[in-house]
Amino acid sequence: MSHDKLVRMANQIATFFESQPDADKAGCVADHLRAFWEPRMLAQMGEHLAAGGDGLTPLARAGCERAVGATV
Repeated sequence: MSHDKLVRMANQIATFFESQPDADKAGCVADHLRAFWEPRMLAQMGEHLAAGGDGLTPLARAGCERAVGATV
C-alpha cells in the first residue's frame, strides 16, 4: 500500500479520535492501528515515520509512533 494512502487513513482515524472525550487520544489512535492494521501496514508506516513522516497530523503521528514503537 502506498505511503500516501496510509497517511490519509491514519489522519482520518486521528480526526475521528480528536472528537472523542478520551484523554489519551494518541493512545486511542495507536490502539486502533494495532487492532485493525495488518503488520505490514504498520511496518510501512514505520518506514514512513523513519523518513520524516510527511503529511501526518500531530495526533496521527503520535498515534503511529506509539503503534509501531517508533520515537522518530
